[in-house]
Amino acid sequence: MKKKLSTKENPKQEERQPRRYSSEESRRLLIEATLDSIVDVGFSSTSVSEIVTRANLSRGMVHLYFDNKDTLLVAAAKHAAEVYFRNLSDQLESAGSRPQEIIETVILSDLGEALLNERMVKIWFAFRGEAHANKAITQFSDTRDEQLRGMIFDAFVEVAIEQGEPEPAKFARDTTHGTLALLEGMWTDFLLHSDSFSRKSAARIIFRFLSGVYPQHFDLDGAIVK
Repeated sequence: MKKKLSTKENPKQEERQPRRYSSEESRRLLIEATLDSIVDVGFSSTSVSEIVTRANLSRGMVHLYFDNKDTLLVAAAKHAAEVYFRNLSDQLESAGSRPQEIIETVILSDLGEALLNERMVKIWFAFRGEAHANKAITQFSDTRDEQLRGMIFDAFVEVAIEQGEPEPAKFARDTTHGTLALLEGMWTDFLLHSDSFSRKSAARIIFRFLSGVYPQHFDLDGAIVK
């Protein structure tokens, strides 16, 4: 009669056992597993079972750190937003201080490979598709994000004042809407046509729009700094 292997004697069985991590690491693994699941199988198929399997953690960890699946999804959306703004912040640190340079940096960061890639696009569109059903997700996936919109608006106000516009706030509001709408369109285009998408062309299209509105501050290559 063959001897039954114990867990320690069976490497494959041992690998299947959930590992123990610190609370911070466990939270991170669950969030990353949630995002990986959304990318691979979609939002509707991202179940607690799918998440804990990918994270190699027990089901109880979800309830211990996030109470339930919905809270975990909100935490994952928040994490994705933090990744976006951390990348943008890093880019702004090495950018110029002129308002047109700030706007240029926001545009190029948004279109850069670190943010505009297959994984991030799938994550953002998945969360935006669910925002109507889970209002808590909206604050981290809203196309009218206040932090991003405020940054662009403030820079456009300065540019409009320099250009001598009689109503700089209204002028800046319209160009902020237009710029964000163009960026959103580029992300949609990447989602549908990633094989033929051109970052260079996408940036040129947006700067063409801005050069028509602010000819003293933008050309087809980006910000004009004199």
